[in-house]
Amino acid sequence: MKKIEAIIRKSKFSTVKEALHDVGINFFSYWDVTGQGHEKEGHVYRGVSYSTSDIQRRYLSIVINDEFEEATIKAILSSASTGEVGDGKIFISEIKESYRIRTGEKGGDTLK
Repeated sequence: MKKIEAIIRKSKFSTVKEALHDVGINFFSYWDVTGQGHEKEGHVYRGVSYSTSDIQRRYLSIVINDEFEEATIKAILSSASTGEVGDGKIFISEIKESYRIRTGEKGGDTLK
């Protein structure tokens, strides 16, 4: 099993969610987060200066069976990209085990 953590633009969340559903990923958790990026200068919009050092993002946590890893990564990459700085990051980790609390069942079947 794998854990995929993705930090994406909030504006791309609906597109990413739809892409994940299209590849069979129907369960994941997400949070609104704020982070620091490499960009240090602000932007001016209609005469008002906005700081871009604190970036609003959405953090996704997805635990999947190994056979879904490639499709999940491709779905996020293709749907979250704008081609601009600040599109986000994806991190992959190994998951040793999972348990379904209700039944005590363990293993990959708990993800279905």
